[in-house]
Amino acid sequence: MDTWLIILIVVVVLILIALLVLMPRMRAKAQEKKAERELGQRRERVATEHREEAGTRATRAEQAEREAAIAQQNAAAERAEADKLEQEAQLHERGLADDKLIDEHERDRFQGVAGSGADDGTRETRTGTADAGDRPAAQQAGNTEYEQGREDERAGR
Repeated sequence: MDTWLIILIVVVVLILIALLVLMPRMRAKAQEKKAERELGQRRERVATEHREEAGTRATRAEQAEREAAIAQQNAAAERAEADKLEQEAQLHERGLADDKLIDEHERDRFQGVAGSGADDGTRETRTGTADAGDRPAAQQAGNTEYEQGREDERAGR
């Protein structure tokens, strides 16, 4: 029995030595797997945080785009209103909207001086002549088309 006991002790000692040699490697592997799992969890957490932040910013960007579109529409409406007012101002300057300035009971008082929106496209001024802006340039100068062409040739046009 002595030999079996010695063999058994030697086998146990060899197993213990193998465990002592392999234990650090097994621990290192376990720590590596644990670190890998932890890193994977951190990656997932940070990726989730970034996705949430990206979603929040995308929502804010969409809202800002909507507000910008509304502001652009408001600006276009303001521009259209300004153009309308400018056109009305030009009508008043040319005397084509005098009827808006004169009340019904004042019509007789302003009859000779107020511009009229005549149907033939010209308007009468205080002197009773047609507005020069409504006639071609050649007719304004009293020239025929032929004479106007001659003047244009001389001017080098």
